[in-house]
Amino acid sequence: MEECKMRGFPTQKQVERIKEMYPIGTVIELTADMDDPYAPIGKGVQGEVVGVDDAGTLHMKWQNGRSLGVVVGEDSFKVISKPDEQQMEHLNMEMGGMSI
Repeated sequence: MEECKMRGFPTQKQVERIKEMYPIGTVIELTADMDDPYAPIGKGVQGEVVGVDDAGTLHMKWQNGRSLGVVVGEDSFKVISKPDEQQMEHLNMEMGGMSI
């Protein structure tokens, strides 16, 4: 797994790299607990990337129904699968042709 170490907020270039590395539809699995005081998510839980914001946070749909975001370089995870080109084209069409 590639790691992305950042201090503070990522640059626009780093955010673009994160979007390329973890496109919408990417499935990840936590390799350590996420200790959120309101909605902790345990090691081994899988989720799908549903978006990446301008701060580089991966917005997730977790298999346990939660939606806690992942911070690349802070949270520990591994990639299980990435969408293929056909899936990416379908997602772009659903977004009105908008590039993400």
